[in-house]
Amino acid sequence: MVLVVIDYETRKVEIAGMIPQAYEDWMKQIARNLTDPFEGFLKGKKFLIHDRDPLFTKDFKMILKSAGIKCVKTAVASPNMSPFVERFIRSIKYECLNKMLIFGERHLRYIVSEYISHYHTGRPHTGLNHDLIEPPPQGEGEIVCHERLGGLLKSYRRAA
Repeated sequence: MVLVVIDYETRKVEIAGMIPQAYEDWMKQIARNLTDPFEGFLKGKKFLIHDRDPLFTKDFKMILKSAGIKCVKTAVASPNMSPFVERFIRSIKYECLNKMLIFGERHLRYIVSEYISHYHTGRPHTGLNHDLIEPPPQGEGEIVCHERLGGLLKSYRRAA
């Protein structure tokens, strides 16, 4: 299981956790990590929209509530209520995971981290007027190709 969180305003993605089989205590630790007052992804946020997975337990919600974050459950069978997460999942599957053989958890972690780096710094987003989430510095030289995962993911920018 991979638990993904997305900031709706900036479209920035973070993997909250990755585990073969999620369980309640792991989810409580994820909630504590997300609400960490110094480095938590939900720092400064007011809402967490999640689906109806039974892993979002009462204890998970209480940890978020104690940090001032309100949990909002999506309706049954309505992926359109969390469109950015659904689009990210579709993108990572279509652009990356469906085209690779994965040789274990460590390899999967590497692939996902490379894709997220590409998603933030090399992939234009329609919802952001075709801008990048974290644009790298642009030079004035010739256009160069930056490849990830053996050329599966490519982005282009001007060299310094």
